[in-house]
Amino acid sequence: MVGSCSFWHMFIVLLCPYPVDTVPGQRLKYEQYLDFLRSEGYQISVHSFFSNDSFAILYQDGKTLQKIFGVIQGFCRRLLLLPQIQKADGIYVFLNIVPVGPAWLEWLFLRFAKKTIYDIDDMVHMIPTTSANIISRPFKTPSRYFMLLRRSDHVITCTPALDRLARLYNPCTTDISSTINTSTYLPVNDYSNDKRLVIGWSGSHSTIPYLHLLDSVFQELSARFNFKLLVLGTSFFRIPGIDVESVPWSVETEIPNLQRIDVGVYPLPDTTWVQGKSGLKALQYMSLGIPTVASNIGCNSRVIENGVSGFLVHNHESWVNRLGQLLQDPELRRKIGTRARERVVRYYSVEANKNTYLSLYRSVYGMPKHLS
Repeated sequence: MVGSCSFWHMFIVLLCPYPVDTVPGQRLKYEQYLDFLRSEGYQISVHSFFSNDSFAILYQDGKTLQKIFGVIQGFCRRLLLLPQIQKADGIYVFLNIVPVGPAWLEWLFLRFAKKTIYDIDDMVHMIPTTSANIISRPFKTPSRYFMLLRRSDHVITCTPALDRLARLYNPCTTDISSTINTSTYLPVNDYSNDKRLVIGWSGSHSTIPYLHLLDSVFQELSARFNFKLLVLGTSFFRIPGIDVESVPWSVETEIPNLQRIDVGVYPLPDTTWVQGKSGLKALQYMSLGIPTVASNIGCNSRVIENGVSGFLVHNHESWVNRLGQLLQDPELRRKIGTRARERVVRYYSVEANKNTYLSLYRSVYGMPKHLS
């Protein structure tokens, strides 16, 4: 029901790699819009390739047999979905239908689906593989991603570089950044220097090496400022001479832990892979009114107005200077943090982008019909 109107619901099968509410690439993209789209008449059934149990061990070292069993289980889950795919009004695919092996299941699902929206995040065609799952590398193939790009009715990307790549295979694309629910991401910072300040970073198992790009920056700053480095997303992180607090990620503590940060950092290497990143971590900091210093690479220049809603830096000296200014000057933190929050609300919030998702659903799958 929406107001006094009832809908004949359109049935959409959503296929994703990971369980709901587990990874930021899903949580801070399409997952935030599912309730809204359901209220607009779309019955969306979400099916992850990995079960909760399989995902829990996916990025742990070892446990190879359990991981292989989880992949086999995922293939079985996908095959059992085929009758639903044929009956559905369309499918929504995030990243892939299966993560390994030949692309025959992608071909089969695309053949059976009436309509398809493909949501691609990062430069996944470059086949990234973590050290915990190196055994899977020979079984990964980029052909599945190019097939999905070519044969989908519409492609959702998240950066200009990724959108340019997608348009080589499909003229129907929409660039939608990762977005933030600004009704739950709320600033609490008092921008005071009456306490020990916290420099913070948030990431995952795959991005933790990026933080080590700043080892010498933190070590130089520690000679002038008394700060703590808060690292979110890992249980252990160490830089010699720096007071580091490492906190594993959980959905329950993510926002409260981010709210502890006085200055956010977002270092990135200058690689092709990074060109697919949408600036998500910067957006999380900014939405909480946290002044952010980020590498002037990739999408960060779209997200941050340098010197207005954050700082973009390119070398050791500029990292030290900008972080030093923010640690020393609470009013500068307040000014930058306030403008950062305003920018996210205006351009990168769920509220600002929800109708873009709705218009794509309507144009690809059709409009749910009102019942008399």
